[in-house]
Amino acid sequence: MSKPRLDISNLKRKRSDGDDEESQSSVKRNVEENVQTTNYFTGRPFSQRYYEILAKRKELPVWVYKEKFMELLSLNQFVVLVGETGSGKTTQIPQWCAEFARVKSAETGSRLKVACTQPRRVAAMSVAERVADEMDVTCGGEVGYTIRFEDNTSERTVLKYCTDGMLLREAMADPELKAYSVVVLDEAHERTLTTDILMGLLKELSVKRTDLKIVIMSATLDAEKFQKYFNNAPFLKIPGRTFPVEIFYSATPENDYLDAAVRTVKFIHQTEEIEGDILVFLTGQDEIDEACRKIEDEVKNMGKMVGPVACIPLYSTLPPDQQRRIFSKPPKGTNGKIGRKVVVSTNIAETSLTIDGIVYVVDAGFSKQKVYQPKTRIESLVPAAISKASAKQRAGRAGRTRPGKCFRLYTEESYNTIMHAQSSPEILRSNISSVCLQLLKLGITDLVHFDFIDPPTPLSLVRALELLHNLGAINDEGELTDVGGLMCEFPLDPQLCKTLIASNKYSVPREVLTIVSMLSVPPVFVRPTNGRNEADNARNRFAFSGSDHLTLLNVYNQFIRNGETSQWCYDNYLNFRTLTNAKNIRLQLERTMERLGLMKRQLSFSDTDYYNNIKKSVLSGFFMQVAFRESSGHYIIAKEGQLVVIHPSSVVNAKPEFIVFNEYIQTRQDFVRCCTEIQPEWLLQIAPHYYDIESFPPSELKRRLINIQKVMSKGK
Repeated sequence: MSKPRLDISNLKRKRSDGDDEESQSSVKRNVEENVQTTNYFTGRPFSQRYYEILAKRKELPVWVYKEKFMELLSLNQFVVLVGETGSGKTTQIPQWCAEFARVKSAETGSRLKVACTQPRRVAAMSVAERVADEMDVTCGGEVGYTIRFEDNTSERTVLKYCTDGMLLREAMADPELKAYSVVVLDEAHERTLTTDILMGLLKELSVKRTDLKIVIMSATLDAEKFQKYFNNAPFLKIPGRTFPVEIFYSATPENDYLDAAVRTVKFIHQTEEIEGDILVFLTGQDEIDEACRKIEDEVKNMGKMVGPVACIPLYSTLPPDQQRRIFSKPPKGTNGKIGRKVVVSTNIAETSLTIDGIVYVVDAGFSKQKVYQPKTRIESLVPAAISKASAKQRAGRAGRTRPGKCFRLYTEESYNTIMHAQSSPEILRSNISSVCLQLLKLGITDLVHFDFIDPPTPLSLVRALELLHNLGAINDEGELTDVGGLMCEFPLDPQLCKTLIASNKYSVPREVLTIVSMLSVPPVFVRPTNGRNEADNARNRFAFSGSDHLTLLNVYNQFIRNGETSQWCYDNYLNFRTLTNAKNIRLQLERTMERLGLMKRQLSFSDTDYYNNIKKSVLSGFFMQVAFRESSGHYIIAKEGQLVVIHPSSVVNAKPEFIVFNEYIQTRQDFVRCCTEIQPEWLLQIAPHYYDIESFPPSELKRRLINIQKVMSKGK
């Protein structure tokens, strides 16, 4: 049966979603700038470029609010600011905070800094580079950024952009954040798990550090909740610089939104006579890369009927030089046809980054969201419908520089009846074991009464503490153990941390470092639509029988041995960016392992226990993610009873009796991915507390474990 197609000619036109906020002309107070020729932060004269950029900064909607903001910051400990997309809040507010910190530093005689958190690493890097340019300083000098596995700051840094997770890790080393006079939490409306935890920590810290200023910035009008939470903090609203946006809905539901997105881009490029770039919202790297290939093919097939297109992907794992391409100019038109830039992005382009020149938005209506099932202890990342607030943010991207159009690849009825007003906070749908571990490291032992802006469910909290207890990170009293303290040193999920720590015990730290690094990046295997057989054959050349983990180790080792070249990756259907990222992560983790004394033992490759010890290290962290094959041939997750299927991408195809897995995926079936065959007796050796036979209800697994225990007893 053919798929329903997007009937673009019959797209329903919706009323303009334009600038319905108060006009900037109502703001009567403007800021008179003192003539300043010397840069306070460098002591050098400003460059000509600084003044050119300054003129553009003064055109931003936020600029006329500088005096008001500085007044609020001076008089209050908390400030809540709502700035619509394109208002300039992310670039300007932290700079003004840096000016405030400079004055305070002069008064106190100490060098105080400003931290501005971002939910995404791409935003932290790109905004830091932009702000360094605006302040006429170097990125990595007076302005810098810190993201997981990369610190681009120095002793000179006065303004640091960082992911929310990195500031939380910094708080573990310095609970009072003594180095900072102002902390800015940007994109607070996204309600990420870490941002919510930071809000709780900063609220608690504000009692001790009455001199610390805390600014909460949001792009949506949910400020009342933040105001109440932060002791009725003052509120400043800044309108965006937007033009009217026409909204078009799909006439019928779309079964294949990726295909619909490609067709819509083709339609816009072919029929719209107004110059302007296109922004497409999809859910993840695989979709985005596929869409870019299809769009380029479609435009190529149209030949001289249309102008050229530059299709640019945008997602968090892209290296910085690739991310910067989104700010490039569109290709020049040819033969009287318009040239366009097409940016295909995850929801990072919703609010975190502003891309000038966008006139057309194509919204698939989905984003990848965490879904956690406390009963089964399973967390997965699944495509889910966005909220109405997100849909509005996406549409607003089309009206930044001129009137625009937004093509929604869903029906108006879906918008009105299916989409929620706001996305639910991540803390209500995530595994919170990692943040519980971090809070315990910060000395917050009463997690039940911690002042969460939205508390997690009791079951989620119980499950998180159970996981930490099972891993040996906390004792029976809920206190952090020595193992838990070591786990806090790594910017990884608790199970990966335990895997690394166990690798020293089993004398295979170098191999497990590689595997953990490969598990911390997107999938390495490339499987293009027009080359699947070749890609599968390439994968099989790297396959280590019965183990996806050892296959990843083999891929990385071959990458290093073959000179780390992009051509070798291309020839072998491997993602070069993924492997280079894995190498960088491995270097960072290795330094931490060496500092903690976890690299002292190393088995020889020829040792008979070599491969089994690697598997045991993985099992030490993931023994709660084990599936066994029933007599019926189906796989069941041990203790949870969930029926699962080994993912088709796995090299584990001989139906072993027991497997350990890293990832659970819910699609048309419940898949487990990245699997390794294990010996069942290892469960009783490595995790006897979890596989306590006495506590098992009558089941096939219990009978097997009893038999295994008998065999082990005879062997002693």
